[in-house]
Amino acid sequence: MAAAAAAIRNAIPAARRNTFFTGTPEIYFAKAIDNSRLVKVEDPGRNREMKQFGTALACLFLLVFTYAWQHFRAIEYGYQIESAKRELNNLTEMNRALRLEDASLRDPERIDVMARRMGLVPPEPGQVIRLDSVSADSNAPVMASAAPVTVLVGQ
Repeated sequence: MAAAAAAIRNAIPAARRNTFFTGTPEIYFAKAIDNSRLVKVEDPGRNREMKQFGTALACLFLLVFTYAWQHFRAIEYGYQIESAKRELNNLTEMNRALRLEDASLRDPERIDVMARRMGLVPPEPGQVIRLDSVSADSNAPVMASAAPVTVLVGQ
């Protein structure tokens, strides 16, 4: 076992082996430095480079945000399209159901059965005047007339 530990110690270089501080501690002294007399010299070349860099950075920022805005708007439009398709399917189904209900409510046999239950009777000859058969020419003007109406009192 000791031989294995010695082999491992010899395999690691000495620089990596000494991880503990073995020297004397460093001593630091605080020294106040007065830089109030220093004057910064303006560098026009550096100012121009910084303005160009800032402009380039602003353009890059604008392009990235424009791309992101377009991307998120496209995703939002996709959701809106899917919502509109779903609503169209719902409305189409509702329209189909309403047409079916309308057809069943307009069924003449159903209307006749309900009318007989309520005590209504078929009209007598002369009570029904068909307006579509009066005029052969549908574009011709029609004269209004007052026809006598008889009122039948219900039983």
